[in-house]
Amino acid sequence: MNVSRRTLLRGGLAVAGGGLFAACSGRPGGSGIVVPTPTPLAPRSGQSLVTKTLTARPAILDLGGPTVSTWAYDDVLPGPLVRATAGDLVRITVDNKLPVETSVHWHGIALHNAADGVPGLTQKAVTSGRQFTYEFVAPDPGTYFYHPHVGVQLDRGLYAPLIIDDPHEPGAYDAEWIVVLDDWIDGTGTTPDEVLADLMASGSSSGGMHGMGGMGGSPFGDAGDVTYPHFLINGRVGTAPDLLRAEPGQRVRIRVINAAADTIFTVALGDHRMTVTHTDGFAVQEQEAGAFYIGMGERYDVVVTLADGVFPLVAKPIGKDGAALAMVRTGSGPIPTPARAAEIRELTGPVLLGSDLRPADSARLPDKDIGQSVDLALSGQMSTYEWAINGAPYGKNEPITIESGERVSMQITNMTMMTHPVHLHGHTFALPNGLRKDTVLLTPMQRMVVELEANNPGNWAAHCHNIYHAEAGMMAALVY
Repeated sequence: MNVSRRTLLRGGLAVAGGGLFAACSGRPGGSGIVVPTPTPLAPRSGQSLVTKTLTARPAILDLGGPTVSTWAYDDVLPGPLVRATAGDLVRITVDNKLPVETSVHWHGIALHNAADGVPGLTQKAVTSGRQFTYEFVAPDPGTYFYHPHVGVQLDRGLYAPLIIDDPHEPGAYDAEWIVVLDDWIDGTGTTPDEVLADLMASGSSSGGMHGMGGMGGSPFGDAGDVTYPHFLINGRVGTAPDLLRAEPGQRVRIRVINAAADTIFTVALGDHRMTVTHTDGFAVQEQEAGAFYIGMGERYDVVVTLADGVFPLVAKPIGKDGAALAMVRTGSGPIPTPARAAEIRELTGPVLLGSDLRPADSARLPDKDIGQSVDLALSGQMSTYEWAINGAPYGKNEPITIESGERVSMQITNMTMMTHPVHLHGHTFALPNGLRKDTVLLTPMQRMVVELEANNPGNWAAHCHNIYHAEAGMMAALVY
């Protein structure tokens, strides 16, 4: 057997094929997990109510030239913005008109367990033709998004931004843009389900394997498995980019969301420096950068003072050909071609890795003694496309049990030669430098010890946010 350089370096996995599709398909993460029953919530006195109905259904979408058959919320890409203020009661009804079951996960939100959207852990999947209402109080302000937690549905058009505003934030900027990044393969001659089946069968996808992820100076080793024909910003390809307008000299807050399934991006704005102000919803000590990395599921807020002209906003995929592109126009000037835009000098200079940021004092976890320590060991191999946490795929690994009220130390160890964005539901965690995150990139063979406060009891998913790795087993249940 030819062993890929991504092959698991320590140990191996003996996994029956039938257990590999458990990650988001509704199969419970071990015995003894009881799915909670939703309890209807009523607005408190003075509390605002935010309501919306989302319809998930098949759709024909124009990506700015390419037309694709896919699944989407309300026939738009990205889906409808959900926006609330911290403290509001949010009530979203999902109407499932897909031919299969689905759910909605509110990524990054520390909500109550019954609204988290993970079939088999927090709810029963929403079957075709049925509705389900999610209710939660909007907690920490910040930039979030929502997407399904069933199969590889995230790699279709089922994603959209979720913004929680801070009523106390001064808002020292003149405008705001929401920028959603994506890698796109659905409706281009294959589907994400076919890509996954191909990966599982042979270790190569119908989109084509990409074994050179991380080359070109990035720290990420092998960074992705699928070759995508398109990369999108706000649902559009680079040959017909989204146009973002403002006036010269204005300060703009840009909320960047990576909704991709398999791609880490480097983000830069031509001829500008960006000031990073938040990551995953929490404030950081502001840091200027020409470019920054963003992994699947991560979010970064930046503030930019705009010059006069036309400038490319570029998201360049790590280890893959092509780029996602939008245009910023504050004055006259030609629109650069995608090829020229992908060569802006900001992409060749130093690139900020988010985990190197420092937290703002307001975002630090209070000091507290560690009451419990747990391990999260990521393992797997490309040759048979098997991925696991703590030695077994989801559905066969044991739930990680913690105690309510404890400060928990979690040692996350990446035992593979790929980078994995590790996402924890229902909580944020503090990195060793104190930075608050809910999704963090772990590079090959990296070990990181994070701390979380066990203050939100329930059944929670911890998984790689490469959706193909998660669906092939790289997920575990965290329960208390």
